[in-house]
Amino acid sequence: MKILGIGNAIVDVICKVEDNFIKKNNLTKSTMKLIFDENEFKNLLSNLKIEKTVSGGSVANSIVGLSQLGNKVGFIGKISDDELGAKYEEGLNKENVQYFYNKKKEELPTGTCLILVTPDSERTMCTFLGTAGKINENDVSSDAVNNSEIILLEGYLWDEGDPKKAFEKAIKNAKKVAMSLSDQFCVDRHKPHFLELVKNKLDITFANEQEIMSLISAKNFNEVIDFSKQLGKIVVVTRGEKGAVGINGEEVIECGIRKNLKIVDLTGAGDLFAAGFLHGIVNNLTTKESLEKGTEMSSKVIQQIGARL
Repeated sequence: MKILGIGNAIVDVICKVEDNFIKKNNLTKSTMKLIFDENEFKNLLSNLKIEKTVSGGSVANSIVGLSQLGNKVGFIGKISDDELGAKYEEGLNKENVQYFYNKKKEELPTGTCLILVTPDSERTMCTFLGTAGKINENDVSSDAVNNSEIILLEGYLWDEGDPKKAFEKAIKNAKKVAMSLSDQFCVDRHKPHFLELVKNKLDITFANEQEIMSLISAKNFNEVIDFSKQLGKIVVVTRGEKGAVGINGEEVIECGIRKNLKIVDLTGAGDLFAAGFLHGIVNNLTTKESLEKGTEMSSKVIQQIGARL
C-alpha cells in the first residue's frame, strides 16, 4: 500500500451561514472549536439547513484525494455502529479506500463536524469528536502500518491518553511518517509535543504559515525557512495568496497559486494540497512537481462545496 491515513473519522455536515451566526454563537471565524457536550452540538445544528453530508476528517479527506489520483491507500479511524458510522464506512468504500477498522456499538456516537461556510467562503468548524476521539493503540493494525510506504497523521488526533498511544504505536511501526499540524489552536495546545515530533519523528510536515510560525515562535518567515533547513527533512508550508513552499534540506522550492479561481468554500484546501504533494512523493516526482500537484488539487476543491472532489 502506498499510504495509510490514521485520523479522526468524522462525518462533515456542511451549512451556509451569515457572519452574524458566527458572532452570536461566540465562535472565532476560520478556526475549529471542539464541543464536548452532545446537546450543545445538537442545539447549534438544530437551526441550520444542511447543504451536504460527507465522510470527513482531515486525513480521510487527503486519503480520498490520493485514491482519486490512482494510489492504493487505506485508512484507520474509530466509528460507532450507528447510522452516521454506516454512512462513513460507505463513503470510504465508494472511494476505493481500504478501511482497516471493524465497527461496533460504542458508548459515544460517530464523530461529527459542523462546517459553517460564511459568504466570504471561509469555514468555521465545530467538532463533536464522539467516539473518533477515543481511538487507542488496539485500533491501529501494526500490519497495515508496516505494509505502507508512508503513514499520514493529523495534529487533531494528538491528545493525552488513548489517541496519543495510538499515534506512538503507528510512528514506531512506520517506514515513513507524514503529519499535518492541523490548526493553530491545536499547535498552541500541544506546542512542546509537536515541536518534538517535527524535529525527531516526522519525515514530512505539512503546515500553513500561521501554524508553523506559532510552533517555532517565529517573528518572520525567514526564521521558518532557517528552522526547516536545519531539520534536513521535508517541510511543506501553504501561505494563502503567496502560494506554497517546500523545504527539503538546503532545497527551497516555491510554487505560486492558480489565478482567476471562483472560490466557493475553502474547506479541505489543506487536506487536498497534502494529497497532491504526497502523490508526488510516492510516485517519485520532484519537490516542485509535488508542490504543483498539491496546488492543482487544492485549487479544484475550493471551487466547490465540501472537502472531496
